[in-house]
Amino acid sequence: MTSVSITRLQARGQSLWIDNISRSMLDSGTIERYIGEFGITGLTSNPTIFDHALHASAAYDDALRKMTRVSSSSEALFFTLALQDLFRAARLFQPIHASTHGRDGWVSLEVSPLLANDTAATVDQALKLHAQAGLSNLLVKIPGTPAGISAITQSIASGVSVNVTLLFSPGQYRAAASAYMAGLESRLEQGKDLRIGSVASIFISQWDQAVKDQVPPHLHNKVGIAVAHSCYNAYRDILQSDRWLRLAQAGAQPQKLLWASTGSKDPQTSDVLYVDALIAPDTINTVPEKTLIAFSEHGRGEQTMSEHTNDMGTVLQELSDLGLHISTLGNQLQRDGAKALVDSWEDLMQTIAAKKTNF
Repeated sequence: MTSVSITRLQARGQSLWIDNISRSMLDSGTIERYIGEFGITGLTSNPTIFDHALHASAAYDDALRKMTRVSSSSEALFFTLALQDLFRAARLFQPIHASTHGRDGWVSLEVSPLLANDTAATVDQALKLHAQAGLSNLLVKIPGTPAGISAITQSIASGVSVNVTLLFSPGQYRAAASAYMAGLESRLEQGKDLRIGSVASIFISQWDQAVKDQVPPHLHNKVGIAVAHSCYNAYRDILQSDRWLRLAQAGAQPQKLLWASTGSKDPQTSDVLYVDALIAPDTINTVPEKTLIAFSEHGRGEQTMSEHTNDMGTVLQELSDLGLHISTLGNQLQRDGAKALVDSWEDLMQTIAAKKTNF
């Protein structure tokens, strides 16, 4: 039975996704149980998640042993393993995807983080992963870096559904939304179907970690939420724009905002801070398992973001008064996030290579 807090959250129009996947979670029925017990309607993954899964379990060893005989590339092996897992997960979420007409029920797979600054290579890999997966409810994750923005437009235009990742500021979000619309406009000009899925992932907790030593105590653990409010205001503005309304009238679906990195990292604050604070209609919150369980046990799910808009505007004004500029900090956080993913990717490739040598 779904908890009261999750029922309240969903009643306010928000979807709850799980930010994790592993073969052992699939084999044990954990993901299926999360769908039934917690109302999870989608799933996200990244190289760090798969790296942890490979380190923590021998569940992939048999598959790796068989595939090593036909492929020597660690990257090729990884994508094969990841797509095997995501294919199984996608089947679990397919009924949700169908019943919501493609508005929910998605799973996500990230392109290689090494391509974050290479538009052409990103587009090429996105197209290949999309074709290799053959899944109607797979989002290919492309970073919202300057090179990624163009790749998003080209991928959407080609019919690839995209999860725009590594977004940290309203400016970055607007660029991602514009890229999505540009891709749809290209399809509209060619008379193609506009029902291409997309979400824009705004990263939250990194903000509070980044500024904790630069802001007074009363602003601790409030900056990420304030930035999310600013992004949400931009989201609502875009949905009312003539540009978007033209696409919507032609059959396009909104690129939903997705709150990412919403596990609290400060032991002095609530472990469900970013879930309770970021409830809003037509948005998604993707949460770690630990946060999901905590929210089901003691989350409130009572208030929506619109009830705190004025307070968050004050936070942003105080940041500005301190000389901390959202656009500048957001760009640094994006660069840091891209580097962290590269580090995880390289560790993942080393993990696969090490396992291969032992077969």
